[in-house]
Amino acid sequence: MIDTLHLDEFQAYLLAEDRSPVTIAGYLGDVRLFARWLEDHEGDAFTPDTLTNEAVRGYKQHLLEQAAKPKTINRRLAALAAYAHWLDQAGYVRNARNPVQGVKAVKETALAPRWLDRKQRAALLRAVDKEVEDAMHRYPRLRVMYLRDAAIVKLILYTGLRVGEIIQLRTSDLFLDERKGSVIVRDGKGTKRREVPLNAKVRKALIDYLQVRPEVENNLLFIGQQNEGVQSKTVQRAVSRFADPIGFRDVTPHTLRHTFAKSLIDSGVSLDKVATLLGHCNLNTTRIYTTPGVGDLEDATLYLEHD
Repeated sequence: MIDTLHLDEFQAYLLAEDRSPVTIAGYLGDVRLFARWLEDHEGDAFTPDTLTNEAVRGYKQHLLEQAAKPKTINRRLAALAAYAHWLDQAGYVRNARNPVQGVKAVKETALAPRWLDRKQRAALLRAVDKEVEDAMHRYPRLRVMYLRDAAIVKLILYTGLRVGEIIQLRTSDLFLDERKGSVIVRDGKGTKRREVPLNAKVRKALIDYLQVRPEVENNLLFIGQQNEGVQSKTVQRAVSRFADPIGFRDVTPHTLRHTFAKSLIDSGVSLDKVATLLGHCNLNTTRIYTTPGVGDLEDATLYLEHD
């Protein structure tokens, strides 16, 4: 199957197009799933010529019957559209139009991403400071870990950096002094570089951590007990370390990123500025933070009490 799919070449094309690793992995997996369905449905091995408009429509109907989520269906259609475009560019097929063209996307319900409200955010920050203070007195050997994790949580909460961006940061990506600071994200999604300002709380957390960070050859900002770079699971544990004890057991690093974005929107920051800070390429991605959350709707109903 791999030879007929030409996935190695398709992957190289996506890399050349600066697609993110997550997008590339998703597209390759979606193409494999389509090919497997087509072979089961038609009984013949997949070839580029079998990627037709009729086949795509049949696949979409199959996904609908399987009760796949609209977002999943639309992502798979997008993957097939990109794949069909590449097949044509590479000369494996000659289509007058992309076979996915005319296949309508499934309407998605605009759901607001989950975030912490102002009181929950304040509670989390109090928990971080308390846990760090307690650890400094009760567990002095663990102070590096606690200060590191506190810096990670505050960095995400006040900059909205992604987990993948956090673990790739280097000490040289920071600019810090008493009055201002910033962090440079060199390997953002889509390999886009951006610079994000740091407020006083983040600067203090980072300075406190850097003062106890071991002097090692590894110049990654956040390091583990063996002086190796931290992994994604370390970032999740950092959030859970402070969130779980106060009952926020479903809070993730992405929750904190959403909280950062929602806080900016609620403060009246324009969409284009929020998009730049988050590293979004498309304003529509950022616009989801304008969708009212449950708390927003509850607040809105309070106005009825004064009618």
